[in-house]
Amino acid sequence: MISFIKGDIEILKEGLIIIENNGIGYKINVSENLYAYLCKNRKDIKLYTYMNVKEGDISLYGFLDLEELSLFERLITVSGVGPKGAIALLSVMSVREIISAIITSDIKALSSGQGIGKKIAQRIALELKDKVDIEEAINMDIDMQTVDSIEEDGATKETLEALVALGFTKQEILKAISSIDDKNIPVDKMISLCLKKLSK
Repeated sequence: MISFIKGDIEILKEGLIIIENNGIGYKINVSENLYAYLCKNRKDIKLYTYMNVKEGDISLYGFLDLEELSLFERLITVSGVGPKGAIALLSVMSVREIISAIITSDIKALSSGQGIGKKIAQRIALELKDKVDIEEAINMDIDMQTVDSIEEDGATKETLEALVALGFTKQEILKAISSIDDKNIPVDKMISLCLKKLSK
């Protein structure tokens, strides 16, 4: 098992890099976010790796930190989410955004990765909700207690449903609602306040 590789980036192709270490070039699949970073930082790079072994193919997937690797490994435990699907999700969302989406069961956000449909997104939220630590979301604006109180309260629940219908993600809406100090206001006013925050 190759835990990490350190060296210089020799070749960059979208979603794929080759890093040279001691005269050997390692072909590694990376997310679009990491690819964009490596386009600007090619020297003395350290990537943590996951080796995917299946019949007729051995592939390496690279990550800049252990937090991202850990989330990737949890994502691929979900039925229907392979390494390519997990990388696709990490290409459009940060680690914190994915964890937040799992905590809040934000299916729209979780289905934003290429190849991740609504059913698979629901499975990710259901199967991983108990496997992510709230402490991983320590810098997020919301936690499970906030989510539960918002989803149980009549006015905030109506606001959430109305804004989801307008196309906002559950994660975005929960953050907007949680930032409103006085939640004992009419639903239409709460929606208006949230829209102002969401439009910033």
